[in-house]
Formats: sequence, C-alpha cells, structure tokens
Amino acid sequence: MILTVLGAAAGGGVPQWNCACRNCSLARAGDLPRMTQSSVAVSLDGTGWVVLNASPDIRAQLAAPRFAPQGLRGSPVKGVVVTNADVDHIAGLLSLREGTGFDLWASAETHAVLAASPVFGVLSEVVLRRDMALDEGFNPIPGLTVTPFAVPGKVALFLEAEQGAYHRMGGQTVGLEITGGGKRVLYIPGCASLPDWLLDRIEGADVLFFDGTVFHDDEMIREGVGAKTGARMGHVAIGGAGGTLERLSGRRVGRKILIHINNTNPILRPDSPERAAVTAAGWDIALDGTEIAA
Repeated sequence: MILTVLGAAAGGGVPQWNCACRNCSLARAGDLPRMTQSSVAVSLDGTGWVVLNASPDIRAQLAAPRFAPQGLRGSPVKGVVVTNADVDHIAGLLSLREGTGFDLWASAETHAVLAASPVFGVLSEVVLRRDMALDEGFNPIPGLTVTPFAVPGKVALFLEAEQGAYHRMGGQTVGLEITGGGKRVLYIPGCASLPDWLLDRIEGADVLFFDGTVFHDDEMIREGVGAKTGARMGHVAIGGAGGTLERLSGRRVGRKILIHINNTNPILRPDSPERAAVTAAGWDIALDGTEIAA
C-alpha cells in the first residue's frame, strides 16, 4: 500500500492567510515548512488512487506528476472518501467538477449536507455519490477495502447553530480502516476523545494517521488567536491527561503519524519541548509530500 500525504495541516493551512502567530510567521519566512490542508492519497500500484478528504487545496495537491491526466482528459483518482462535512474536507470537491468521473464515498449524514447545498450541484453527473455504511467495508479500487466507523466528534462548524456543538457519535465524524496488500491502516484526522474501544481498534495497525490538531487543549487561547479549546472544536489534545500521547502509550502500532495539525501547534517547531515529547513517544509529524510504503 502506498500512502501519500497531500496536505498535513488543519483548516486554513500553515501559514493561514490572516495570521501572524509564531508558526505562521516562521512559515512565511521560510523557517518552517508550509502546509496545505489535510488529505491523503492511497494506492496499491501507483496508478489508481483514492483520495481521503477533498481539501480546498486539492487542485494544487493533485498537480504532482503521479496524478497527471491519463490521455487528453482523465485522472488516476478513482474515488474520494470524505470523513465528515467540515469545510476543509469537502470544499475541494468544487475543484473536481470538470467532467471526469469518480466515486464519491461519504456517510449518509455527510451526503445530506452536500445535497442540501446547491453549490455542490456543480459536480458532474459522472461523479457517482455512494453511501458508505458504518462498519461495512467497500472497495473504492480493486484490492483495497475501506471500512468506516464512528469516532467521537461533532457536526461541522456551519451546522452548529442548527444542530448543536456538543460531542456525539455517528456518521457526523468517521475514521477509516483501510486494508490491502496485507496491511492495515487507520486514518482518523478528527477525533474528540480516545475511549478504550477505539484504542483496541487501533491496536496492531501497520500505520495510524491520527488527529494532531492541538498539543495543548487551550493553545489557541494561549496564542491569542482564538477563544475555543481543542475539545470545543471536537479534537483531543496530543498532550496532557487523557491526551493522545498518554492514551496510546504502550499500544502496539507500527507507525504513528500526527496529521490535521493546526497552525498554532508547537510540535511544528523542531526546537519545542512539545516536538521533543511526541518524538520521544515514537510519533512522526506529517508533512505535505510525506510518502509511506506500508
């Protein structure tokens, strides 16, 4: 299985267009890598690809030679799988409207959000909208099985006024278990907590991509760029009591990679104690272009 990180950042990327926090300033100066919004491409043979989440940056992300058109018009992207209705995971669909067919897989809840917005009607009729049922595997390309499962989360920000901002379980936020070529990969870019049953499901994975949005639950407040905590946004903190490092300590996982990293997260700075903590715990930090052969 070939896994390519198309984008590693949370919403807005790094640097964000309107932010002068430490990380954004360092990225503008060339002292930290720039990062687009989170998405991963998966293939078994390097010719047919499935994209996990369609970020607003997808046009640039798919400009790499390996995603070049096949013939005058076409694409090696055979499917897109969406884990929730967050803007940074669905807005890129609007850049995939030029008449090349692919399968669009999403939960019933996310499909309902897309159907309720007339702007997504621009997707060509050759884009097949396919329902993915929780805990039922499907094959977006031959030999690759994707099984979606609910993880703790919440509805997208733009739905909170109507549906509430509290944490919930269901098709609003899903993780993906991906198997093929004798390997098992888990992709969980958004997760509000790590209950025991989820730890058990993660156990033994060859590769885990996990929510790396914030290291400190209150880091946006610390940086002076926002009033929300990670928990309020539906993201478990990496550090602290009940955080990712603590909860996954001692679990058997082949490679652990943090993705969907917010622009405020200190793990982006190589000299930070937070970076040292995640490295000591055996975690890698995703960057745009990171490639893993599982």
